[in-house]
Formats: sequence, structure tokens, C-alpha cells
Amino acid sequence: LCIFPISLSPSIPASCQQLPFSHPSSAIPPSLSCRTAVVSEAMKFLVESGGAEGNAGPSYRNVLAKDTGLLQSPPGVDCLWDLFRASVEKYPSNPMLGHRPVVDGKAGDYAWMTYREVCDVVIKLAASMSNSGVKQGERAGIYGANCPEWIISMEACNALGVCCVPLYDTLGANAVEFITCHAELLIAFVEEKKIGELLKTCHATSKYLKTIVSFGGVTNDQKEEAKNHGLSIFSWEEFLITGGGEPVDLPEKKKSDICTIMYTSGTTGDPKGVMISNESLLINLAGADSVVQSIGEAFDQDDVYLSYLPLAHVFDRMFEEVFISHGSRIGFWRGDVKLLVDDIAALRPTVFCAVPRVLDRIYSGLTTKISAGGILKKTLFNLGYKMKLDSMKKGIKHEKASPFFDKLVFSKVKERLGGKIRIIVSGGAPLAVAVEEFLRVVTCAHVVQGYGLTETCAGSFAAIPNEFSMAGTVGPPVPHIDVRLESVSEMGYDALASIPRGEVCVKGSVLFSGYYKREDLTQEVLTDGWFHTGDVGEWQPNGALKIIDRKKNIFKLSQGEYVAVENLENIYGVLPEIDSIWVYGNSFESFLIAVINPNQQALENWAGQNGVTGSLAELCENAKTKEHFIAELAKAAKEKKLKGFEFVRAVHLDAVPFDMERDLITPTYKKKRPQMLKYYQGAIDALYKSSK
Repeated sequence: LCIFPISLSPSIPASCQQLPFSHPSSAIPPSLSCRTAVVSEAMKFLVESGGAEGNAGPSYRNVLAKDTGLLQSPPGVDCLWDLFRASVEKYPSNPMLGHRPVVDGKAGDYAWMTYREVCDVVIKLAASMSNSGVKQGERAGIYGANCPEWIISMEACNALGVCCVPLYDTLGANAVEFITCHAELLIAFVEEKKIGELLKTCHATSKYLKTIVSFGGVTNDQKEEAKNHGLSIFSWEEFLITGGGEPVDLPEKKKSDICTIMYTSGTTGDPKGVMISNESLLINLAGADSVVQSIGEAFDQDDVYLSYLPLAHVFDRMFEEVFISHGSRIGFWRGDVKLLVDDIAALRPTVFCAVPRVLDRIYSGLTTKISAGGILKKTLFNLGYKMKLDSMKKGIKHEKASPFFDKLVFSKVKERLGGKIRIIVSGGAPLAVAVEEFLRVVTCAHVVQGYGLTETCAGSFAAIPNEFSMAGTVGPPVPHIDVRLESVSEMGYDALASIPRGEVCVKGSVLFSGYYKREDLTQEVLTDGWFHTGDVGEWQPNGALKIIDRKKNIFKLSQGEYVAVENLENIYGVLPEIDSIWVYGNSFESFLIAVINPNQQALENWAGQNGVTGSLAELCENAKTKEHFIAELAKAAKEKKLKGFEFVRAVHLDAVPFDMERDLITPTYKKKRPQMLKYYQGAIDALYKSSK
């Protein structure tokens, strides 16, 4: 995503790169207690809530929950519909949902529907859903990019107690087909341009799916195709009048009701349906309010939020619910990355949520522009940056650290983001320390890095912006969960060591209600109420958590996409040119690289046919050889219809096979990934640097 209309480098400069994992050192002294190492220095942010058990360290909670206990859902509020209804009653005339009308190819100012106007449409839609036979507890799909109709469809589901099942708008037909059948969707609300994609699946999905509602119009051909599959299909306006204009009786809803099923990206087999209850979402919304209030801020009806991150992900869904509960404005982007800058300028949001890849590009774009400026501008910027950063590191709040340079220099950066940004929230993957510090200084806004999973209903940790020692961490836990680390002995992580490291485990009422139709998978990750995230964390002396590794062979790229590495290695490893391959990526980079043991005969045959000479080792160093392997990998990826982020973009060729002598494989030839990372670190750094 390009935030600024300036020349952008593809990623963070090499001088600011960081590896996401810091593997344990053999020099770490043996066990002092976790309590001694952490809590004695961190009482400002953490309080111990339970002692160590077996291979698990003590459990902790936010110090804000020390006396009151873990945060619970608001009294008298049982479901998401109650929150929306309360906002309609309290803020009926407040603008709620906005979009930019386009006339003759030119976008105008944001046009708004008020809370009352939105509610009126929601009730009509709910009546039409009820009239079409959709009942409480059944499931409705929403498939498409963020738009007002997406939220209206979601609220209609909330009104009827129907479980909302988002379909990520970049999903292919196979995943859409699987989720539609697995969730047994009866009705689907669909972006107009996605209708054709959904109809492709009807040979299998029409067993369950009975009604399709377009966010816009429907063509005659689409109506005919739907009819052939026994489906009813409507334009948005057509469906709204099928309710007959009669009031609909809304059923009673409970906190324990499943509000939504969010399917994960399915990196190891089919997607998993994460069941989230009303209570889980309500608690998390209260937690978000508590976090911003603790830093001297509070969400209110004057806030403006830009909706561009996918609503099918819990990160954006949770924040949009937060702003709905406060009577705030939600403006939707036009769905085009190239137009995002213009949408920001037109909307002027007060809160900006982003994944690190977006913030990386902001950072790269700004540093590029600064470097290209004159000597006077660069000197002035560098002076102001150093003075403000030094002040903030001493504990001075950002708004008081350097008001002179804020007005003279950094206000221009703030204007690039609309001029009213007061909070920037980063989630979905780790944010590099250099980028985080830079944004804390130049945006004149709070920058909050957080961590959570769909199963924990989004935010579980949130860093404190005016605590500079928290840069590079995800901060302390939010006040509605307990957290502990469990040792991962096979990876050398000890939750009871002087520097506690282990798998991050979370407990609390905010957790998901299980995987839909997969009790076996639910039991794998839930033990005695503790959810095992699969991420490895390290407690910091200040009570913040740092994510340092991943327990399983799944990792996340900087744009937030998960990668199942073993699956890719199986696909790429069948190429005759390859004897063995190790695929690698990390959360600070947007693409994959690979280390390959080439098949000597195949490589020498190719070299002879293409006039490339040298020994096997020399061939491995040849640029043409590497280009050949990248091309072959791309061909295999296209044949297997891999996603763009699953393509390997750079390779290192090693003439020496992976072996036990270098501790790269086990006796059964399984790759030792931490050891491979350590051994090939220099090559990895060089590949990422040369590919930018």
C-alpha cells in the first residue's frame, strides 16, 4: 500500500533490518526464578496471578486488573446488537458510514448515512432475511471488500442472532466453496464483482446456499445461472423490499451465542472456522477502551476511522465495532491502493490501523524523500528528530517532547495522514524497532503495537506508546486475560529461566468458543482453559512481551500473510533440478527466499546447453544459474496456483548437501530449522539486501 505520492523503496533499508527471532544463547545463566527476573522490575505493568506449574512459568495479568479482577463485558449488554442499538438511540443524527461517490470518474467528498438511517436499512434487511427463511443460529456469508453494505449486512445478522461468516475477498473459488459448504451458509451477501466467483462454486454449494444478495446489481445472465442451480439471487434494492415493509420480531440473544465464525487462512490444509461469541467480542471492545484510556486517550463520537483493512479479519472487525459503540464515523476507501492517499486526505481519520507492511512503506517513503532534500532540510530534520527522540526516551510524552519541531517539521508528516491522526495501531505482524521509533517521533501521534490471534479475538497485548523501552515489543497483556509462558524444550526455550522464554498461552473469557465442527483441533490448542498460540515469547524486564519465534513451521510475512513452509517445500522439492530446498521468510520481509541443494547432473546439463561453465560450486555462484532456478520455481508455483506471496523471489545455491555434520538435519533427514537459520544467516541477509 502506498501512503504517500512519492517514490517508495520496496521495504526497510538494510541498516534498519532486524531478524524476528532471537534464539536462546547457551551463555544464559541457569534458572533464577521468572518472578525474580521479571516481576520485581515490572510491577508497574504486571501482577502475578498464578504460580509456576510443571514446565509453565507463573501467570500474569495487567496491573490494571490487580484489584478488580479481569475485565468483563459491560453490564446490561448481551450482544453486539445491543451496542449498535444503544448507539442509534444515543447518536441518531451522527454520521456513521461514509463512501465517496464517483461522478464522471472523479470522486467527491464523503457522503454519509447517519446511525438512524443505517438502522432503518438494517431492519429492512433483517425483515427480508427472516422472510427468506433465515433463522436465529443459522449462518450467513459476507463476501467482498469493505463497504457500507458489508456493515449493514453484519448488523442485520446481529439483529436476528444469525451467525455472520466473512469470506476474505481475495479467497479463490476453492476456499469459498469449502467455507460455504463447511459453514452450511444459507444466504450470502456479495460484492457485485464477486458474484461470478461465487456462482462458480454452485455445483457444490447449492446444497446449502439458497439465496444470494448483491451489494449492487445483478445481470440477467447471473439470474439465469442462479436459477439453473436452484438459487434465488437479488440486487440490493430488490432484496430490501422482499421483507414487505412489516416490522420484524427480533429474537432474544445471549452472551454465549456465536456471533461470528472467522475462517483462518488455512495454511495447513483446509481453513479452520474460529467461533467467536458475543461475550468474547464485548470483552475485547471493553479492553480496547481500557487500553486507550490508560494512555490518557479515549475513543468518542468525534473519532473518524478509515476502513480499508479487511473486515473478514478480526483485527479490523473489532476496531469497527469499537467505533460503532461510540457513535463514531467509519469512512470506506475506494478499494484501490493507488487512491488510498486521496481517500485519507478526504476523510481525515483520527485513528489509523495498519499492518507493518503499510507502515514500512510510510517509513521508506519518508526517509527517501528526506534523503533527496537539500542539506538545510536534512539538517533541520535530523536535528529535530534527535532532540525529540532523546526527550521521548527520557519519558517525556510525545506532545511535549519537542513542540517547536512538531510545528516546524513534523506537522508536515501529520498532514500527509490527513492532519488529525492521534493514534496509530499496528497489528498482524511484528513492527521493526526502527520503524516504530521513527513513527513515534514524526507522526505526532501515539503509536501502539499490539498482538493477538483470531482465537483470542484480536488484541491480547498492547504496547504503551510513551514507554520507549517497549519499542520492539507488543507490550503487557490487556486487562482481560491471564498470560503465561510454557517451555518448549525441543527448541531450547525455558519458561523458568532467568530470561523466561516459551510458548505464549492465554486464558480468559475472551477466548474463542472452539473450531467449528473440529473439536479435535480445539482440544489440541486448549488445555485446562489455556489457549496455546504457537508463538514463542520472551518476558522483558519492563513487563512487556517480545515475540521471538514460532513453535510450528508456519510464519507470517510483513503484510500479514501466513506461510506453510513444509507445504511449499514439498511443491518446490519435486523439481528435477532440486535435491533439497529450505524455504524461509520472516515477519519483517514481504517475500520468501530459499536455500537449495541443486541436483548436480541436472544443473550441469542445463549449464552445457546454455553456455555456462565452471565447477559445481562456481555454477552455484553464477547469477544466470540463480535466475534459472527462480524461473523454475515460479513455473512450479504457477502450475500449483500458489498465491503471490508464496513465490520464492531469491535463492542461495549450496553445492554441499544439507548434512548432519553441520547439524542441519536429523538422522531421519528432517530439517533443523533454527540451526539452518543460524548457519545460513549471512546468505539470508545478503539475499534480502540485494533484492531491494
